[in-house]
Amino acid sequence: MSARSSGVLMPIFSLPSPYGVGTLGRQARDFADFLAQAGQSDWQILPIGPTGYGDSPYQSFSSRAGNPYFIDLDDLEQQGLLEREEYASLPWGDDPERVDYQALYRLRLPVLHLACDRLLSRRPASFDRFCLLHQAWLDDYALFMALKERYGGAPWLEWPEDIRLRRPRAMARAKEALERDIRFWQGVQYLFFRQWQAFKSYVNGKGISIVGDLPIYVSGDSADVWAAPDQFLLDDQGRPTLVAGVPPDDYSADGQLWGNPLFRWDRMKQDGYAWWLSRVAFQFEIYDVLRLDHFRGFESYYAIPYGEKTARNGQWLPGPGLDFFQALRRSLGKRPIIAEDLGFLTPAVYQLLADTGFPGMKVLEFGFGDPEEDSEYLPHNYPVHSVAYPGTHDNDTILGWLDSLTPEQEKFARHYLRLSGHEGLHWGVLRSLWASPAQLTVVQMQDLLGLNSPARMNTPSTLGGNWQGRALPEAINARLARRVHQETAIYQRLPRSRGGAVCDKE
Repeated sequence: MSARSSGVLMPIFSLPSPYGVGTLGRQARDFADFLAQAGQSDWQILPIGPTGYGDSPYQSFSSRAGNPYFIDLDDLEQQGLLEREEYASLPWGDDPERVDYQALYRLRLPVLHLACDRLLSRRPASFDRFCLLHQAWLDDYALFMALKERYGGAPWLEWPEDIRLRRPRAMARAKEALERDIRFWQGVQYLFFRQWQAFKSYVNGKGISIVGDLPIYVSGDSADVWAAPDQFLLDDQGRPTLVAGVPPDDYSADGQLWGNPLFRWDRMKQDGYAWWLSRVAFQFEIYDVLRLDHFRGFESYYAIPYGEKTARNGQWLPGPGLDFFQALRRSLGKRPIIAEDLGFLTPAVYQLLADTGFPGMKVLEFGFGDPEEDSEYLPHNYPVHSVAYPGTHDNDTILGWLDSLTPEQEKFARHYLRLSGHEGLHWGVLRSLWASPAQLTVVQMQDLLGLNSPARMNTPSTLGGNWQGRALPEAINARLARRVHQETAIYQRLPRSRGGAVCDKE
């Protein structure tokens, strides 16, 4: 297991940029420089797939494709694929601290069409090599997106039956009729992954590991489900029979109805989980470390009948358990994986975590619900083999969380964390996190900046206002880097070798 280390959670879309959303260009490289100056070993991001309704990175049109919005336009201009006047003066949004997804949806693809037209007119050999290398997923994804455009953005369940069910003649006709559009979507992915590899090389060159995030479920309206319906619990028309979510709890009387189709784990086991192993292998081609979302769903998962309006009427069903992770280990060897083991946990989930050897997650904000309870989420209780956060992308910022506490909870938090308004309340919370025994700590950028609730990244089970927060370029500065470096050094979290990747126990 590696030495103590620390990192920052900063989604790509939250990076500064003059063009409406963070990208893989200069500002991303600048942020890598900031992390290195701040003594950080890990840059955690959110899923990077193309987003649809709700703009959530956890509901993507593909579990492998890259988000077209993240392609840097200035880099394309330097490569001769764009003219500056074709994009620089477009109205990308009025608020530099929020992503305007409507503007991106309206403007980004036409600009990328211009770049891809020039790319495909030259048709470099590297493009053909890319398409051949990624054929297993790229052909289906490109056709899926071309068809989605043809049918006005409608979900694939609303497409004509012959193409919805992938009948061979219909598929052949569609490929012929949409050849130009298919090439465009292939070109977009070529541009994305060319920039991604350059970005990753730069970040790794700074001694920083990229921590990716793999949602356990895929979106129902995705190329994944359309192209491999036999892997999911669907009826003969492609509709889900059961969907994902979590049951009611103290935070939600109706539970959370996510709506993702569920896996046919029995079917997957028969071929050694080939679909899943391929999916995870791909993630390790683009990330250094992988956070596995909703880990408890591998032990047992909550299944809700399709068509229900809430998550009240679901049931727990057995997941693949340790058998899946043993197959993963045999296929890929020992890989650095973080288990997102939050939520309703049972002894069986704790046992699965122990059996896999993966480090679990500890969230400081969860530790102060009952001042009389010695919670596992209080920093002094963190095991060394864990990854600790003040809060995740689904939680309020530190300052927003403190404002939400009852008087008794706030009194306990201020005393336990030794908070001082003179120092800055968020710094007191972060100091307790960095001082904890946890092997790796990860802090949201909003909390390094001391932002309040308006900067919250996501409020679960709500639509609107999520996944929009962005940093201003002047906020990410040398002064902040020096402060973080100083604190990192005090608690022995400075990098001693490349990266701070966590791994499973021997």
